Amino acid sequence: MEELLAPIAHHTATVLEAMVILTVCIGAVDAVIGAVRYLTHPRDGSDLRRGVWLGFARWLVLSLEFALGADLIRTAIAPTWTDIGQLAAIATIRTVLGFFLEKDIDTFSKPAEPAQGSEPA
Repeated sequence: MEELLAPIAHHTATVLEAMVILTVCIGAVDAVIGAVRYLTHPRDGSDLRRGVWLGFARWLVLSLEFALGADLIRTAIAPTWTDIGQLAAIATIRTVLGFFLEKDIDTFSKPAEPAQGSEPA
């Protein structure tokens, strides 16, 4: 059974790793386009800049999920204790990164509060 699953797992993990590269590249291109838009229309201020950051952060979170999936699949077929330990470390790091990115996304997705002392319109 392992002989049958090993090539499937390898190819699936390779596809997921390609998805990591693709999602980071798409996010980077999207962020560059947003940055150019911000530079050419600075009057839009922090909302546009925040949108660029949030968009890129979302792409990064997605890429972390694909990367973790690829690591899980690679380790699923006949893992050694070293493989399991490395996966645990990688999964922990990626989960923590994903958690804090999600937390930042939630925080920065809320509308900006007006500065203190300013009158509402």
